[in-house]
Amino acid sequence: MNSNHAKKYDVPAPRYTSYPTVPYWETSPTTDQWVAELNKAFSAQAKWSLYLHIPFCETLCTFCGCNTSITKDHGKEDHYIELLHREWDLYKKRVPELLKSPLLDLHLGGGTPTFLSAENLIKLLSPILAEVKKDSSGFEGSIEVDPRRTTVEQLKALKDLGFTRVSMGVQDFNPEVQRLVNRIQPYEVTAALTTGARDLGFVSVNYDLIYGLPKQILTSMNETVSKTIGLRPDRIALYSYAHVPWIKPAQRLFTEEDLPAGEEKRKLYESARASLERAGYVEIGMDHFALKSDSLYKADVNHTLHRNFMGYTSRRTEVLLGLGVSAISEAPTCFHQNEKVLPVYDRRVMTGEVATLRGHLLTKEDMAAREQILQLMTQWHTRLEQTQIEEVQKILEPLILDRLVELKGDVLSITEDGRPFLRNACMALDRRLLAKAPQTKIFSQAL
Repeated sequence: MNSNHAKKYDVPAPRYTSYPTVPYWETSPTTDQWVAELNKAFSAQAKWSLYLHIPFCETLCTFCGCNTSITKDHGKEDHYIELLHREWDLYKKRVPELLKSPLLDLHLGGGTPTFLSAENLIKLLSPILAEVKKDSSGFEGSIEVDPRRTTVEQLKALKDLGFTRVSMGVQDFNPEVQRLVNRIQPYEVTAALTTGARDLGFVSVNYDLIYGLPKQILTSMNETVSKTIGLRPDRIALYSYAHVPWIKPAQRLFTEEDLPAGEEKRKLYESARASLERAGYVEIGMDHFALKSDSLYKADVNHTLHRNFMGYTSRRTEVLLGLGVSAISEAPTCFHQNEKVLPVYDRRVMTGEVATLRGHLLTKEDMAAREQILQLMTQWHTRLEQTQIEEVQKILEPLILDRLVELKGDVLSITEDGRPFLRNACMALDRRLLAKAPQTKIFSQAL
């Protein structure tokens, strides 16, 4: 990467797992409006995904930006499962076509979903899986796990329930980096769980790595990538560390001086990318890599790649229904988020309410911009409206002159050299951001 480009374009930018981005959600739906939007989608037999958020973690990883509840009290498991079942029952009653529509994916995230015992994972999932209509073209069950808190017995329970993909949080194999982010996870632990998952027949084992963590340097990052390649995960997410201590105060446990930044940080990614590509991995979208045998690579080739709140997925769904505290849902014309505070979510669900906190009803302009940004994030090009061309060309003039993006007629494309600046290009299509720039820092850096 050209160092001048890195300095010029390393600005705060959204990650675009949704549009509008959450800080720009404006017209929040009532619960009745949200349910009406779901009924509209499911009456058309919408293909959908189900997400279950398990917030519990035994310890706090200081890099984490997720909604978590730190506890070692496993007595909380049973009541939280009851809450999820009650919320599920609420949706079944209020959205009767839900069980008639094909479910493509069921994903457990967190937190640490394997905070739940093997028995409780079965208790949580069995009733739901017994009721849904799995997609005939290939249902996928997946889960995010912390290898320090996950056993082969838990994976076996999931495999018996039809799960085929497991995503392991690794972040970095270097002991000093692990110490600073409060996540001591020896290489042998990750390797053993990877072998266990494959022996059970999981068809896709994925790793999450992070670049830009405190005290990461090029030699240690290269060692982490080398160890990762040796274990041969099917898919790798190589995320940029998002330093947002104004949102997550635990990130103040280390200082900005500990963090690689700018060109130094980007070199960590570029070196990792080169090593992964030499090992047979293909860069997919932004920050993702996959072997050619993995469904994410095949989706990229077949132009079916999709992006939502869970990141890149291999198939597009019209509805993402999220259950659990803070869970975010998406319908064709609406976003919805549950209460983020666990006691409030608990009280509302136990009294028979859908625990609506906020959301956004999309306008026609929102839907047009969402589709353009989605195409750029998944296909590296999109078509502009005639009324946009002049404005977008003006905004992106520096990137065009630097040959990072191209605008030919009404087609906006990201060049090969411009791929690291995808988020910058998307901002030119973000009509809400263009209309009202944030007055305070709310997004992480682009690079």
